[in-house]
Amino acid sequence: MPESPFDQRRYQVRHDWGVAGLRRLVPADVVVIVDVLRFSTTVTDAVARGESVPLDASAHAVSLNGAAVAEAATGSDATVLLGCLRNAAAVAGAVLDIQRRRAERTSIAVIAAGELGGREPDAPLRFAVEDQLGAGAVVDALGALGIDHTSPESAAACEAFRGLRGAVRHLLTASGSGQELLDRDARDEVLDAAAVDAASVVPVLRAGSFVAY
Repeated sequence: MPESPFDQRRYQVRHDWGVAGLRRLVPADVVVIVDVLRFSTTVTDAVARGESVPLDASAHAVSLNGAAVAEAATGSDATVLLGCLRNAAAVAGAVLDIQRRRAERTSIAVIAAGELGGREPDAPLRFAVEDQLGAGAVVDALGALGIDHTSPESAAACEAFRGLRGAVRHLLTASGSGQELLDRDARDEVLDAAAVDAASVVPVLRAGSFVAY
């Protein structure tokens, strides 16, 4: 693959947005997909209950963003994990375990899903503050374990999370995505998504389904 100034290949921890961002980065050994409201969080909670969540038509029906990125990530040999605010530290631990098993430096692409404006192929991707914070939480947790050779994009997401960690509950409920869920009487779901490191499970994509790592 020809080198690009935007592929972040020189860094171990990389960060971009959506399917286009995944494709813009040089292929990584591990892809962490962050769709805080709601795909990553709901699948994490389901896997914590012992469920297996297929990446099938029903997943795509409820997720314009996270499921699409996960599907795109299956086109490589990467290990595909789901990350969110609830399991950021657990994701970092899983990545460290993968690196130890591989016995070599392991590259990580942290992909924030963002919000697509529709299902059409050219639908615009909207910045989502909850996914910026979720991606930053994962990068921060990786750094705490010594996996800290981060791209500028990753570092910026990390510092956003660090600086705003104390306001995560407010930011999620006040965000556009949060307000949309509040209008559907799903406030408890937003607050659940804002609970940093409340979950110890990490969904990993195996044989077409998300299961516990």
